[in-house]
Amino acid sequence: MICTFYSHETSYEKIAVIVRKYFPNADIFLELDEEFKIFVIETKGGFFSSKKILKIIYRERIVPNFQITNDQNCPLNRNLQGLYALATSIPIQNENLKERFLHKIHSVNCEFSVIEEKGTIKEIAAIIKDLALAYEAFLFVQDGTVISKANGQHFLDENLQLLTDHKGNSEIETIAVRIDPKFFPKGENNKELTAAQKERKARSEAILTPYKIRINRNLPCVEDESETEIRPAKEIAIRVTIMALINGFTLNAISGEDTIKILQKLALWEFVTPKEKHLLENPTDEAKNNESWKCEGIGILLWALYKLDEIPFPNSMINFDDLPPENYPLKDAKSFIENTATVRSTSEILDMNDLYYRMNWACVDARIKGQPMEIMIPGVVYERQYALNWLIQYRDQDWDNVSCDT
Repeated sequence: MICTFYSHETSYEKIAVIVRKYFPNADIFLELDEEFKIFVIETKGGFFSSKKILKIIYRERIVPNFQITNDQNCPLNRNLQGLYALATSIPIQNENLKERFLHKIHSVNCEFSVIEEKGTIKEIAAIIKDLALAYEAFLFVQDGTVISKANGQHFLDENLQLLTDHKGNSEIETIAVRIDPKFFPKGENNKELTAAQKERKARSEAILTPYKIRINRNLPCVEDESETEIRPAKEIAIRVTIMALINGFTLNAISGEDTIKILQKLALWEFVTPKEKHLLENPTDEAKNNESWKCEGIGILLWALYKLDEIPFPNSMINFDDLPPENYPLKDAKSFIENTATVRSTSEILDMNDLYYRMNWACVDARIKGQPMEIMIPGVVYERQYALNWLIQYRDQDWDNVSCDT
């Protein structure tokens, strides 16, 4: 392998166009599997030359984005987590260059590698240069190739200049980071930020600063109030009631069969999600343990309904012991749902959502770098952001499919 390209784009068709420019008579085959698109380019051999074979192996993120996410089901996303960790360990002295390089890694949506499988292809440097420019890519380059600029593995920018080697040496001062607006969350697409959004972001960063929590100044703002519709009180009350009953099941206070009977008696079974039904009907210790973390989401929803006055800093879990029985749905679930009519203001909920968005970014950043997160409990942060994203109807996702993008 000569090098691997990383780009924000997702348009593999350009590869064949660029290669065809140099080999108009070559046979180009496209092989497909679940993860990769493999271009096989076979040049014509003549009387005095043998056939040469070039391979370009391409893959994309399952869901394109402008940042690395928690998605462990996407092989490229997992690879980017490792690449990000590698880049953070490189001692690049130019802080601006390093920060922009890390942002560019976050924005990667496709990866493709160039391999001379048979013979030496004299046009390879020109092909790589055209591909790098066309995809505005950065390259991870092997030692001793026709485009190498340093000893050992290293990175080049789209102009094939040395971005950095393992010692932090570089030929450039900065690197462009361009992101397609379509990948931003709802509310960010080409819309000028409101004063309220900017102030909300500033307040969140001010809260995090005394704790020495790493802040990403380039994280977008969350939606504006004018773009946000908070879920109605009854829907929230039904959700928190279901979660409270299932939480009792995960703590072995009640069996799955009895939990199902209670939900059916309360006419709530139709509101139980497919994943929750599967858990109740096919429980495992691991699944129950994972679900038990949702108690933090219960706390967020109770707070949204004015049943809980404050959400503690996420270095500890929410304590429900001092909560009046009428403020928790297990005493009288029917009355709890019927008598819950008030939800906190959109502004309050967005304030909390923005704060936990930035907290979760810090947790993910620490995990990717292999660093401990001692000031916050990442699982607590994640579950609270999960519930907040559901409250604001982030990307119109249902409970089972809420994403916590960072």
